[in-house]
Amino acid sequence: MLVVRAINANDLDALYGLASQVGTGMTTLKPDMKMLGDRLAIACASFAETIPPEKRDYMFVMEDTDTGRLAGVCAIKGAVGLEEPFYNYRIGTLVHSSRELDVFTRMETLYLSNDLTGSTELCSLFLHPDWRRDGNGSLLSKSRFLFLAEFPEYFSPRVIAEMRGVSDEHGRSPFWESLGRHFFSMEFSEADYLTGIGNKSFIAELMPQHLIYTAFLSAPARAVIGQVHANTRPALALLTGEGFRYNGYVDIFDAGPAVECPLADIRAVRDSLCLLAADRPPPAHAQPWLVSNRRRHGFAVTLAHTAPDADGQLPLDAQALAALAIAPGDSVRAVPLSRPHPNRP
Repeated sequence: MLVVRAINANDLDALYGLASQVGTGMTTLKPDMKMLGDRLAIACASFAETIPPEKRDYMFVMEDTDTGRLAGVCAIKGAVGLEEPFYNYRIGTLVHSSRELDVFTRMETLYLSNDLTGSTELCSLFLHPDWRRDGNGSLLSKSRFLFLAEFPEYFSPRVIAEMRGVSDEHGRSPFWESLGRHFFSMEFSEADYLTGIGNKSFIAELMPQHLIYTAFLSAPARAVIGQVHANTRPALALLTGEGFRYNGYVDIFDAGPAVECPLADIRAVRDSLCLLAADRPPPAHAQPWLVSNRRRHGFAVTLAHTAPDADGQLPLDAQALAALAIAPGDSVRAVPLSRPHPNRP
């Protein structure tokens, strides 16, 4: 059985193994043992509440309880940009016109901004290829929403996620080749790596501060602005299904989109229910539900085929109870894995 749980100090080696599978484009999950060790320590301190909420970085791992292997990882950063700048390009429009020449042009622009500073960020989502089936990606990604629903006081009202932008099989980004390379004089993979291990000072030192007309970029670079990597499309679909929307902010390196949603409007947060666990078979109309144990220490989420009873109880089998480390009668938070189809009851 798969369970998404809070990371602990014993997970470092397995976390490194997952990070080694990621490839370029995910700056928050690099195969660097020191960076991962430091981040794991912050995550443990976050769950223990020994650091301020704005410094917290909650990491979760998906564990196969049958084998003990880690199948995936995901995280929630409490707030971005409060200790070091958080950069994005904001896409805008400038109009140039001349009545005398009867010329009217609309030009797309990129403006370096810190507009998303202070937002809570969903990040570091990675599912090992061996487990990319049976809705496991939905469990991993959406499990975080039950933590947000349980502890909204720890987070910003605005939740964002930066999506991986387009790069080829060799890790080359068309956007970087047309823009970033001119200012940084390094490969995209190197800039991506430096950012991932926390060396971000070079961004402020070298990034152009003035407005950029996208017309000056190459056609391949313009084509990928706001687009996601092929491997990231399922993750983006999950977020848009939960209410996240693209509002014109893109990554400064690969132009991948940032999507956002008010915390209270996230479907799995808004629709989640607090129920009592019941040790009995699920009803005939059972559907996949995300179920959490509502704990900060030892937080865990699993997927169960069930449906709430009229008396506020949620039938769970022995395997689900064991995965969540709860007993019948304990309080759980639960939500349907996906939004019900409008033509279904």
